[in-house]
Amino acid sequence: MNSLLNQHKKHRKLTTLVENRTTYNADYAELNIYETHAYAEQVSLTFDFPIIASMLTGKKVMHLDGMPAFDFYPGESVVMPTNKEMVIDFPLATAESPTQCLALGIDEGKIDEVVEKFNQKVTIENENNSWKLNETASHLINNTDVNHLVERLVYTFTNSNKSKDVLLDLMIQELIVRLLQTKAKAFLLNDPDHMFNDTRIGMVLKYIKDNLTNKDITVDLLAEKACMSTSHFHKKFKNTLGISPIDYINSEKIKFSKKLMKEVKDFRMSEIAFKSGFNNTSYFNRQFKKLELMTPQQFKASISK
Repeated sequence: MNSLLNQHKKHRKLTTLVENRTTYNADYAELNIYETHAYAEQVSLTFDFPIIASMLTGKKVMHLDGMPAFDFYPGESVVMPTNKEMVIDFPLATAESPTQCLALGIDEGKIDEVVEKFNQKVTIENENNSWKLNETASHLINNTDVNHLVERLVYTFTNSNKSKDVLLDLMIQELIVRLLQTKAKAFLLNDPDHMFNDTRIGMVLKYIKDNLTNKDITVDLLAEKACMSTSHFHKKFKNTLGISPIDYINSEKIKFSKKLMKEVKDFRMSEIAFKSGFNNTSYFNRQFKKLELMTPQQFKASISK
């Protein structure tokens, strides 16, 4: 990502130290890259189209209507409906380590088109669920596919190419689907009314959540708990959530490790790995870099005050 941002810096003009905006346009979308080079609080942003925002570097504190304030880090996204205000704090931004974020605006008609196709194909245990991106704000943890898509989008938007609009069309459709799957996963995990606890995928997600640091969770064990064959369970899980069971477990463990790093500053990385359910530090390091596009040490440095 740093090399991509260096390419962006060749073209952008820095006119303000707080939320300096550079815009790249495509047929039915625009990419805005925001950079903040100084501490700031209560900065307000509103867009007249739906926005998918992803953190690139640094940390923000987000204040969104209807949600408690939350920290916003690289590897995470926020989906914002049209004309909804974001109020943002920048506790760590400096000239040497700016906070950088992208905001991808997409035509509502394109979103509706992709959402309709997705909803025709994906339901959870035959429940009549309709996953949407543009009704309420959502804070989502990206999976590996979303992180790589964000990198490819930045590269394609910021470079001249005769096939630019065609490539962006395909990538944006994929991004919408990936985020819908991520939102479906978040809905299942944060199911306040326990609507899906008695469904097979919902039950498995609850089991993983309750036993996350158990080093003996296997796909065969999860398939047995879902009363499915291993192959059918693997296919059902991936179709619903857009991620394989093992990748999902690893992503949840990595998310837990990030939480530990934010909360406890003096843990050694080997302790973080063990407490997050990994058998060895080298595998933890590989999975962390695969999912977060940075090493655990780089992540810890990025959130340090």
